[in-house]
Amino acid sequence: MLRVFIGWDENEIEAYHVLSHSIIRHASAPVSITPLKLSQEPMWRDRDPKQSTEFSFSRFLVPSLCNYEGHALFMDCDMMVTRDIVELFQCANERYALQCVRHQYIPRTLTKFLGQQQSVYERKNWSAVMLFNNTRCRQLTPQYVNTASGRDLHQFKWLHDSEIGFIPGTWNFLVGEYDKPPSVPANIHWTIGGPWFPDYKDTDYADLWFAERKMIHG
Repeated sequence: MLRVFIGWDENEIEAYHVLSHSIIRHASAPVSITPLKLSQEPMWRDRDPKQSTEFSFSRFLVPSLCNYEGHALFMDCDMMVTRDIVELFQCANERYALQCVRHQYIPRTLTKFLGQQQSVYERKNWSAVMLFNNTRCRQLTPQYVNTASGRDLHQFKWLHDSEIGFIPGTWNFLVGEYDKPPSVPANIHWTIGGPWFPDYKDTDYADLWFAERKMIHG
């Protein structure tokens, strides 16, 4: 059973369901999908003014929620997959504590969805898709996740650089930040704003998102 955790935000409920549907539809093996909903998690820290989503910090609870066993995947909810999620899990390497797409970019915009300010920091969007080797992430206790700074968490200061592995860039393609590739990415990430928001209904790959949603609603 492949374990996938998806961030839950009250502003993006429809996005969560479309992502979940796309994962299940393409998967060639059983998948367990869990929403990371704040009211259901051991989170007690106050919301940071710089948080753009409810799951900015709770994503780092995944290893503890898995009892520090096996591998598990975290994904932001503002995504949609177009390929088999098994391919991503096949990238798992015991050598690493965590694997991600190691973006090197500067955001092209100053604001994103709902008028939020675009933050610029090292390793931005590395934590949007994380393949955890849970056994090697015991530093991520609920106590640490609730007290560590956002910078320390999202920049993986709790790991040595040698413990951070790669996954292919197609599994966290940033719409609007990278030029559109010749083929559809394996995981489309609308980090600036997705088609479920009226202001972004014509963004790249919006037609694919609406088609996926139609499969749910008919």
